[in-house]
Amino acid sequence: MQSRWSDADAQATIKRYRNDPQVNEDVALRVYTSRLIGQDPALVLHGGGNTSVKTTFVDDIGIEVPVLCVKGSGWDLGSIEPAGLPAVRLESLGALRDRNVLCDEDMVNAQRTRLIDSTSPNPSVETLLHGFLPHKFIDHSHADAILALVDQVDAEALCREVYGDRLAVVPYVMAGFALAKLAAETYENHPDVEGLLLLKHGLFTFGDTAKESYERHVQAVDAAERFASVKTGEARVVRQDPVALEYETLAPVLRGKLCAGQRRYLLTHRRGPAIDAFVARADLTSVSQRGTATPDHVIRTKRVPLLLDIIPSMDSADIGAHISDRLASYREDYVAYVEREASRKQRRVAQLDPDPRIILVPGLGLIAAGASEKAARISADVYEHTIDVIEAAEAIGCYEALPEADLFDMEYWSLEQAKLGKASPKPLQGRVVYISGAARGIGAASAKAFAEAGASLYLTDRDASPLREVAESIGAMCEVVDVASEEMVRASVDHCVRAFGGLDGIVSNAGVAPQAAIDSVSTEELKRTFEVNFFSHQYLASAATGVLRAQGIGGFLLFNASKAAFNPGKGFGAYATAKAAVVALMKQYAIECGDIGVRSNAVNADRIRTGLLSEKDIERRAEVRGLDADAYYRSNLLHREVTAEDVASAFVNLALAPSTTGCVVTVDGGNIAASPR
Repeated sequence: MQSRWSDADAQATIKRYRNDPQVNEDVALRVYTSRLIGQDPALVLHGGGNTSVKTTFVDDIGIEVPVLCVKGSGWDLGSIEPAGLPAVRLESLGALRDRNVLCDEDMVNAQRTRLIDSTSPNPSVETLLHGFLPHKFIDHSHADAILALVDQVDAEALCREVYGDRLAVVPYVMAGFALAKLAAETYENHPDVEGLLLLKHGLFTFGDTAKESYERHVQAVDAAERFASVKTGEARVVRQDPVALEYETLAPVLRGKLCAGQRRYLLTHRRGPAIDAFVARADLTSVSQRGTATPDHVIRTKRVPLLLDIIPSMDSADIGAHISDRLASYREDYVAYVEREASRKQRRVAQLDPDPRIILVPGLGLIAAGASEKAARISADVYEHTIDVIEAAEAIGCYEALPEADLFDMEYWSLEQAKLGKASPKPLQGRVVYISGAARGIGAASAKAFAEAGASLYLTDRDASPLREVAESIGAMCEVVDVASEEMVRASVDHCVRAFGGLDGIVSNAGVAPQAAIDSVSTEELKRTFEVNFFSHQYLASAATGVLRAQGIGGFLLFNASKAAFNPGKGFGAYATAKAAVVALMKQYAIECGDIGVRSNAVNADRIRTGLLSEKDIERRAEVRGLDADAYYRSNLLHREVTAEDVASAFVNLALAPSTTGCVVTVDGGNIAASPR
């Protein structure tokens, strides 16, 4: 590992905040080196690590007071701003060391009551550790290479072998008041050290300047990396040669088993040389079940991963049975672990869900599950680094995580659980929805409405630029697809499964609106119209239903019909007949998929500004009715214009209607001639 310190960049950071009276040079440099640490995934992952600086601020009565500016809860070191370093009054904070005990709730309160600004975020749970040490700048990380050293049976001896007297070793104690006191005592017994190695936890370095503390950190990690590299070159690990498996086949079955209850998960799949080599280890069952690389990872990955042994000769029923058996055992083991530890500690706890977050499959790699895309990605990121730690630790000696009793304390620690947030989930959180024709009009409005309801979206359209704009605006995935191509549609559904692990519903929305008398429309034009307005819906619904059947947890099919299906207009025969066929298609899926809990419904919309018809076409249609264009859109029983957002709302409502199937919902402001029964 190399230092990324730049004098020019450091000065530029100081200059950037020069006009901010709340930011002095110490804090500016603290921001600079915090970002250097936070932007390196070998040092910090997803909220891990923290930094601090001791400086002086002027309080609200004009008195200059010593403060500790320490990373605040919820801030990412890689992008931290000065506001993410709340200032705590240092003198009274240090006085807390005289206490014999300080419970977690009192510790959090003590830190908040000492804030210079009451609106600041909560200071890090390791604020006292930073405060009890005397150094100006302090850096803390869970560097992979450091964890490979401190997660060992003989960790203390190995640390001395690598560092001699440069770093002092602190035995494992759970983060909080007790650890802060122990770390300070350890430093005082070794006052010449450059930092502390916390067993089963990570690295602290310190210095008089931001550069000194940061570069001591880099040098310590570099020494661990070099030591592990030599050992890895000497290691001989027995690895199997598993047959490659197909993720798109396994994922819906796995996701269905995980989501069989009330919880919903999205999946993300990772593989590569390091992951493939790890899951091919002959001792995978042993090394993967020892626990997490650092205790705070337990909230992201659970204590251990689920292991699957899928072989190519298994059919879907065999795969499903295997997953069910392994998952049932995993859940039973988790419940027993919680009951065992709660009983041992005489604690009453509200048990968390017993589901795995990491699934390891030889021949396939790593699969992570999360309640959202972000949660699944974080779990996957954390475990990828856990793999690196375990491989290096096994090369050095013997990987040893904390006992389950300590991991239980961390998993059920209120301060750690707070990192996950307690916001109520949105109604479609954890659901994957595929929307075609999503670049504009009803499709774009539907994408936004489903995103607001919490769904994870896969958007398709043939027009790349507006599709990307819609997707980027709501953080969705997208793909350019010609819905008239069955091959492209089916491939895109596979891509959706690869992205999220499965599918919960579709909004089949793509369409065209050609105009011609039915007796004179060309056969080619009629066929093209049916390709887009009918067959594309069949292609998508058929591909989606295959995934929904494999999952076995229900789902929904939503079709964009039209009032023309019931109340056709002159010159729109090709469009109307195709849309009538879509309504029949919707009903057929309702009949044939009800037994697997898949609901099929349609929205019957009329006179929406979607761009399917040109302005001239609209003016011509309005003129025939003796109306101007605006009045044309309001020509309904309610005398109001119906918008794409109205249609999108109907789609969302149908997606959330558990007992509705085979239904056509009209969204047209009132058109009795087109109201179906």
